[in-house]
Amino acid sequence: MSDVTDAKRADLAGPGIGSYEEVARVLPEDYRSLLTPRETQQAIVAVRRFIEEGLCRELGLEMVQVPLVVEEESGVNDMLDRDGSRTPVSFRIDNDNGAHPVHAQVVQAATKWKRTALRQFGMAPGEGLCTDMRAVRKDYFLDHDHSAYVDQWDWERVLTAEERTLETLQETVRRIWSVLHGAGAHARELFPQLADERYPDLPEEITFVHAEDLLARYPDLPRKQRETLLLQEHPAVFLVGIGWTLADGYPHEMRAADYDDWVTPTTGPDGQVRHGLNGDILVWNPVTRRRHELSSMGIRVDAAALRQQLELTGQLDWLDLPYHRGIVDGTLPLSIGGGIGQSRTLMLLLRKAHLGEVSVTVWPRVLKDLCADRGIHVLE
Repeated sequence: MSDVTDAKRADLAGPGIGSYEEVARVLPEDYRSLLTPRETQQAIVAVRRFIEEGLCRELGLEMVQVPLVVEEESGVNDMLDRDGSRTPVSFRIDNDNGAHPVHAQVVQAATKWKRTALRQFGMAPGEGLCTDMRAVRKDYFLDHDHSAYVDQWDWERVLTAEERTLETLQETVRRIWSVLHGAGAHARELFPQLADERYPDLPEEITFVHAEDLLARYPDLPRKQRETLLLQEHPAVFLVGIGWTLADGYPHEMRAADYDDWVTPTTGPDGQVRHGLNGDILVWNPVTRRRHELSSMGIRVDAAALRQQLELTGQLDWLDLPYHRGIVDGTLPLSIGGGIGQSRTLMLLLRKAHLGEVSVTVWPRVLKDLCADRGIHVLE
């Protein structure tokens, strides 16, 4: 197996850098927070409020409650990928001296729950929901922008069959980007010290690039290196079509088979056939000097796409689960949705070098010591 093949295969293994020796090389050595810890807390509250109100306004959403724990047998938990490498925290609630136990899981994301919630709340096309979602992902490598504790604005909106198009996806991305761009300006207005010449503001427009075209540009590089080079040219990108196997025999990144649609064919400006109605919002982070993912989102599978994707991943037995039956029989609405990382976004907009500066969670001692050496104040 060639070095190129090895690198591409390794790049599919999941998020996180992979070793603290590499983290030590990545963490900036010239970092100084532009906000005190107390100012940071004030900014977090203000920016979160701005983004929540903006998302609801731009996408026609309303804030709803979201579960932290779901029943294992429901099939509603997000498995994050297709290879089973990132499993949820599971536990048994004995309940009534074991007579009526519940086998429960902590959510990894609310991706599938949101679609059932659209039906629960009786939402029609053009209406949707937004949540202040909290989750645990125990299989992440803990580095400067991955933690076991996950917070997202998880949102979902009802679509008609005619709206399941690339144009709908792109217009939705533009509306989200207008909110995130506005949040950056709002933060700088409240805290002028954030306007630092070392850290350029986000561009007003986001650039759309298909994963297949990015591979054609850099055929011998693994995906993260491809993204890094692209973001140095275009500092805000929506990368379309993540999950479909590309020309080199690998998907750009693994995607679970039962939420985003990554098989539906689309036609690009050049007339070439592409695949996928999903993607990621990626930006260049001038503080960490690295690629920075803000959101994964997409048009959700309909019955045909679900069956095709489960067949491709060898998971057709999932069609017996309640959630998947709801898609096949049409009792769950067609939708578009995504998750926007709260701490990821706040880290970017408040010019932070580490997630631990904007969220409180657990970190290994080796990482906390590394941060202390670099002047990074990790909340505890």
